[in-house]
Amino acid sequence: MFDTLTDKFSGVFRSLSGRGRISEENIRESMRDVRTALLEADVNLKVVNDFTEHVIQKAIGQEVIKSLQPGELMVKICYDELMNLLGPVDTRIYFVQPGPTILMMCGLQGSGKTTTCGKLAKYLLGKGHHPMLAAADLQRPAAVEQLRVIAGQVGVPVYTDDSKIASHGLVARGAAVAICRAAVNQAKSTGNDVVILDTAGRLHVDDELMGELRDINAQLQPHQIYLVLDSMSGQDAVNSAKAFNEQLELDGLILTKLDSDTRGGALLSAKMVTGKPVKFLGVGEKLEALEEFRPQGMASRILGMGDIIGLVTEAQNKFDMDEAAKLQQKMEKGQFTLDDFMAQMGQIGKLGSIGKVMGMIPGMSNLTKSVNMNDADVERQMGHMRAIYDSMTRQERKKPDILEHSRRRRISAGAGVAVQEVGQFIKQFEGARDLMRALGGQGLMGKMRFMQSVMSGGLSNLGMPGGPTLRTKKSGFMEKKDRNKKKRR
Repeated sequence: MFDTLTDKFSGVFRSLSGRGRISEENIRESMRDVRTALLEADVNLKVVNDFTEHVIQKAIGQEVIKSLQPGELMVKICYDELMNLLGPVDTRIYFVQPGPTILMMCGLQGSGKTTTCGKLAKYLLGKGHHPMLAAADLQRPAAVEQLRVIAGQVGVPVYTDDSKIASHGLVARGAAVAICRAAVNQAKSTGNDVVILDTAGRLHVDDELMGELRDINAQLQPHQIYLVLDSMSGQDAVNSAKAFNEQLELDGLILTKLDSDTRGGALLSAKMVTGKPVKFLGVGEKLEALEEFRPQGMASRILGMGDIIGLVTEAQNKFDMDEAAKLQQKMEKGQFTLDDFMAQMGQIGKLGSIGKVMGMIPGMSNLTKSVNMNDADVERQMGHMRAIYDSMTRQERKKPDILEHSRRRRISAGAGVAVQEVGQFIKQFEGARDLMRALGGQGLMGKMRFMQSVMSGGLSNLGMPGGPTLRTKKSGFMEKKDRNKKKRR
């Protein structure tokens, strides 16, 4: 997402950085390119006009035209204006005592509302809460059953009443309210401290839908009302958000499908048009793929500066920290095995798509582009790596150096891959091993220089699939030779 917009901003900053002095006309010309990119991203026209004009006026007002580093100052101005569009945001959910806290989820049909209910339940479960889902979408075919399945996958209870399910237009008045009230009463008796109401959706905003939602709001008085929006629908999503807010007084927005090939206009327009903040992002199909929205990180990523803070935060939440500590100890001793390599691949996989991870690392957003691989290619190669690893014996995993041609043929047959892929897998492991050994042998300054290399984009490979083999000096890391051992004739 935002690749085109990021490229456009980066081009503007490069063009301005190459000038010792720039004029007002240079600034306006550059912002015309940004304006076009924003409109192509389906950002609201008023938002586009306000953003570009504010940047131009601030640039002139801060005397960028006299600055010795105009490109850097323009980055700061654009960052501040993006923050005005996106933030500030408080993603905390305020819980009531005594419970349960009632969260009402709304959205048009197809926005991903029911799945998002499950994702939010899993998110709350990870925060130490005990949520319950309530199936109040009574007329969409299989909506109740879908919520049952999702609740089972998450491991949370769900309240349903199949007797109230009916075809479109035939659901009894007050049936959804009854479901929600019964769910809250059950949550009180079972000790569930949060109830998430999965309400009905339509293909469009209509009086019948809004009437049902207003009834639930009036009768249950939910503590938070979230609207789930499909970010792929662009300005249509923002327009529907405005209509929902006029009827229900929303507390926040959740944008879904941010991992898709969306242009991102809804994200950049939503807060300005509706006055309501984006609180969470759906970034994948898995139930773990719900993130707290960080406007600082998103603004940095749009401007091509990555989001290293977001990456570290996500890694802390999803990595096995005990395993990470063990790996650190092995690095310091100059040890890194094939088992460690595969464990690291699994840890990285928890962070999401490779494009997303690289987009969060400053200077690394173009890595997958440079090796001409997309997320599907990387995912497929990761699967091949796992198959190759599983086809190796314990001895071969411990000592990959013994893999002569006959062994590689056997492994390739077992994994269902070409023999050449086995060789590539071993080279990738060796590159990662050399990197880990080099880092383990470095002091603090050496590691800092390494991070500077990563931040500047100077490192071409991090042991990831698809990249060229990392070349490092092996002197000082090779196993000790037995100098007394005589060569046999």
